[in-house]
Amino acid sequence: MTYQGVLTKMESEFANPIQYYLVFENDFINVNQLLDKTIKIEFIKYQCLNCGLNKPIFRQGFCKSCFFDIPQAADWIMRPELSTAHLDKEDRDLEYEKKVQLQPHIVYLANSSDVKVGVTRRSQVPTRWIDQGAHEAIEIVEVPNRYLAGITEVALKDHVSDKTNWRSMLKNEIKDEDLVSWRERLKQYIPDEAKAYFIQSNTETNLEFPVLQYPEKPKSLNLVKSNNYSGKLVGIKGQYLIFEDQTVFNIRSNEGLVVNISI
Repeated sequence: MTYQGVLTKMESEFANPIQYYLVFENDFINVNQLLDKTIKIEFIKYQCLNCGLNKPIFRQGFCKSCFFDIPQAADWIMRPELSTAHLDKEDRDLEYEKKVQLQPHIVYLANSSDVKVGVTRRSQVPTRWIDQGAHEAIEIVEVPNRYLAGITEVALKDHVSDKTNWRSMLKNEIKDEDLVSWRERLKQYIPDEAKAYFIQSNTETNLEFPVLQYPEKPKSLNLVKSNNYSGKLVGIKGQYLIFEDQTVFNIRSNEGLVVNISI
């Protein structure tokens, strides 16, 4: 059986274990059902997620010209402290920026390789944690806009990491942490503007991923360079497919590639 479509980040369902889906224009794959099966992935062409043209992908699934033009790739996406919609100030498209920035946001702690701080929209919990391969996570504050979440993250990352070590995450080199204690220790560093939004009482969320075998030395697949790859799927974690020969393929970083997937 063969599927063809443009890669976008896997959709997920919070279950035990997490359920993953590759969604194409006219079809979808429940990726969990491919575990312990040999699959072949073949690169066909590019398809920018914005303009749809066959142009090399620059970042985030967009070609270079789209990346530097559309609001979905503006700097405030990666650096929420740069958000300005709450000031009625446009960056690239004020209507879009208000829609995304002026909604409840969460500042959270997630443990995927080590404890890290992050920001996401309230509506993206727990999807964001799944995408990062976190096995446990907890909310710290819930604020009414992206800017407040951004300045809180900036303040907290002086005291806790804001990065995930993807190799450690995939190798499952993790230890359980008391995230409630972490939350209480970090409370004092929350900026004054966001202190009123501190979440006083909650518990951590635990996540289980569908992995049969973790890689000891994960090696990243460059599908554009190799053109095709075949291997037995033994795990899914974060946005990575994990294969028996320790090859790993990051779906998120390959958005915008049109592929054939044969089972």
